[in-house]
Amino acid sequence: QVDRYLYHMRLSDDVLLDVMARFQAEMVKGLGRDTNPTATVKMLPSFVRSLPDGSEKGDFLAVDLGGSQFRAHQVKVFDDGKQSSQLESKFYPTPKDIIQGNGAELFDYVADCLLDFMETKNLKHKKLPLGFTFSFPCKQTKLDEGVLLAWTKHFKVRGVLDTDVVSSLRKALQKHKAKVDVLALVNDTVGTMMTCGYDDQRCEVGLIIGTGTNACYMEEMRHIDLVEGDEGRMCINTEWGAFGDDGALDDLRTEFDRELDLGSLNPGKQLFEKMISSLYLGELVRLILLKMTKEGLLFNGKVSTALLTKGKIEMKHVSAMEKYKEGLSNTKEILTELNLFPSEEDCIAVQHVCTIVSFRSANLCAAALAAILTRLRENKKLLRMRTTVGIDGGLYKTHPQYAKRLHKVVRRLVPNCDVRFLLSVSGSGKGAAMVTAVAYRLAAQRKQIDAALAPFLLSLETLREVKNKMRTELEYGLKRETQASATVKMLPTYVCGTPDGTEKGKFLALDLGGTNFRVLLVKIRSGRRRSVQMYNKIFAIPLEIMQGTGEELFDHIVQCIADFLEYMGIKGARLPLGFTFSFPCRQASIDKGTLVGWTKGFKATDCEGEDVVDMLREAIRRRNEFDLDIVAVVNDTVGTMMTCGYEDPNCEIGLIAGTGSNVCYMEDMKNIEIVEGNEGKMCINTEWGGFGDNGCIDNIRTKYDKEVDEGSLNPGKQRYEKMTSGMYLGEIVRQILIDLTKQGLLFRGQISESLRKRGIFETKFLSQIESDRLALLQVRRILQQLGLDSTCEDSIIVKEVCGTVSKRAAQLCGAGLAAIVEKKRENQGVEHLQITVGVDGTLYKLHPHFSRILRETVKELAPRCDVTFMLSEDGSGKGAALITAVAKRLHNVGQ
Repeated sequence: QVDRYLYHMRLSDDVLLDVMARFQAEMVKGLGRDTNPTATVKMLPSFVRSLPDGSEKGDFLAVDLGGSQFRAHQVKVFDDGKQSSQLESKFYPTPKDIIQGNGAELFDYVADCLLDFMETKNLKHKKLPLGFTFSFPCKQTKLDEGVLLAWTKHFKVRGVLDTDVVSSLRKALQKHKAKVDVLALVNDTVGTMMTCGYDDQRCEVGLIIGTGTNACYMEEMRHIDLVEGDEGRMCINTEWGAFGDDGALDDLRTEFDRELDLGSLNPGKQLFEKMISSLYLGELVRLILLKMTKEGLLFNGKVSTALLTKGKIEMKHVSAMEKYKEGLSNTKEILTELNLFPSEEDCIAVQHVCTIVSFRSANLCAAALAAILTRLRENKKLLRMRTTVGIDGGLYKTHPQYAKRLHKVVRRLVPNCDVRFLLSVSGSGKGAAMVTAVAYRLAAQRKQIDAALAPFLLSLETLREVKNKMRTELEYGLKRETQASATVKMLPTYVCGTPDGTEKGKFLALDLGGTNFRVLLVKIRSGRRRSVQMYNKIFAIPLEIMQGTGEELFDHIVQCIADFLEYMGIKGARLPLGFTFSFPCRQASIDKGTLVGWTKGFKATDCEGEDVVDMLREAIRRRNEFDLDIVAVVNDTVGTMMTCGYEDPNCEIGLIAGTGSNVCYMEDMKNIEIVEGNEGKMCINTEWGGFGDNGCIDNIRTKYDKEVDEGSLNPGKQRYEKMTSGMYLGEIVRQILIDLTKQGLLFRGQISESLRKRGIFETKFLSQIESDRLALLQVRRILQQLGLDSTCEDSIIVKEVCGTVSKRAAQLCGAGLAAIVEKKRENQGVEHLQITVGVDGTLYKLHPHFSRILRETVKELAPRCDVTFMLSEDGSGKGAALITAVAKRLHNVGQ
């Protein structure tokens, strides 16, 4: 009979999966900026961004307002490696006239109780941080600010709705002259998660099932539209008690649920809470028993006063009646006390009603919790997830069957989640202290991180200074008397023209500038259908050859050329050749280049001070298989400028921002004192990577730059390049990460073996980590590939470090470039200059922000120059061929 009567309260797994899907949809609605106003599940940001990591320490106070008693706590957190803490509490009643009085009285009462507690603990002389647990729905805009949205749990205090409860508490504390610093406002659910999170770092969900019910969990910031920023996570207080207030659960609500709601203090509100929390379950049982009695199904149809009295059956009665081990004795005793004089059948039926009502509560709670767990798993993109749910509340703790039922149903609904349920001991009080302790730790950490990164933040003033110093160094390099000692070498390239469109023919190009070497065949057509066709092959240069003898290096290069000529079937043809050699060379003519010094990890012996064209010719002679007409030796920067100049005649600057960093530009011959002649222009390869080798930018070099320089192949050389180029940025990041780890701010203070390895942190990782499309989960995966087991907070810090280092690189590069465009403007004697910069290099092309910051810096520092940036399509190969073609054309004109 009872089963038939309460058929609607029995929920199958299919129905629960449906409830789960409905709740998931509500969560999404609550997180969206546009949909939140109409969502019933408010998904309130708590501004708790981090779980305890075990390094918290100190003395904290907490006050806890939200139930039948008000509590004050002192929490000592010990940094003893054992993650231990000590809690001392005192309970104060919350009188009815206070919970239904006015706001000023309520907060005065809280301040009074806290002062009394501090007095008993002898804490009045100390200024301690305090966490305020306030277990009612609040809209927070900061961790220490919360506007009350609605009272629940029989509270009806006047004049508090829509006001900030923290400032009300602060006012009351000031009035009482209490030395307390209110740092955090915490919902009891969040407090529960934080308490359990201190004992189990997997805990990222908090659940309360007691007088009220609610859940919170750690959500990805990128999904929370209501808060600025998309880095990291934040705890969301779902306020799930209002689920169904829009009618979403009407098909599951019974006549008893409707009757209970109508008789409540807040009809039409908190409908989900009214189906599952202990505040209402006893009343629900009473309404069912009353109707069954009236219909003659119980107690011989005799309705006692107890059955007619609202609130007479409480949750404690329901729990006691479900103690099956004790048979029916509890049930009989309770019903007799209520003047119901039951038969054995009555006792069985009543026990059954209690079971169905509390089982439905556990089922509904499990469905909503399963929705949260599924969302967490999907956020992490895991097929299977291990997690912990921190849990508190009288219903869960004291009901004999509730916990077991809840666990069972959750595991059935989310079989791909391994869930541990951890009971919170004094969750809300200790939790508020833990939130405060974490906030305290984060503030201290923030200070240390800011201090480490401060030297990388360059003001506009500093960048102008860098621009002016670069300009001075450029002038030194051009002047005959200062050139020898100049750090920016300003090497003449003997490239005296840019393409004019009449170039044509077949050319070979070689490209040596990194760990790969390329040989290209380039066919250039002129006229209306002008085009450039290219065929190329890439060969690796092994480390032992990069760092062996010069003879071995050039023999290897000639071997690669032979393979390519064979592959293309052109071994007999004597073609003009352009040699892109991306290392500093001093040129005496276009086909003579003396190597000034190796960069980018090359160390081949007997090359510095030698003519690389002669070395190449010697190696071709040694092989004695083919002959080539070496017309030009070309720097990759010049090749980049020429390639873009073929498309845009306005292009007179070439920039490389990749493994290395360099610039070339067309300078007026009259300004180049080290070359004869005053007519026309010549391309100058600045070799600006050496800027600062004389100490002129030491004021902006950090301790990390110095460490990277000292550990490099060429200490004291190429200092500007070491602050701006891809080869070194990852290494700067690694040095900072080691320092932050030593300070205990990263990776739990553990320096992994991989982090100790020089060069492990490649610049491509910077580009990946800083990509806006990448969620922190992917950042964690990248760090895991490097053997770094990072938390979410670690990933945020690593991303910030990468961003700081690459931003400075782009700004410094922009400051140098601004010096050059300003010089071009003055050379031309114009008020406003329009110019194009041809650019190549992986840093510029692949890094998500480098190019934008570089462009913005140039615009800021050279406001009278309108600079267009043009990406070079294969400057070093196509450019070498074009320079060869232009050189041939100019040679023919000369003849």
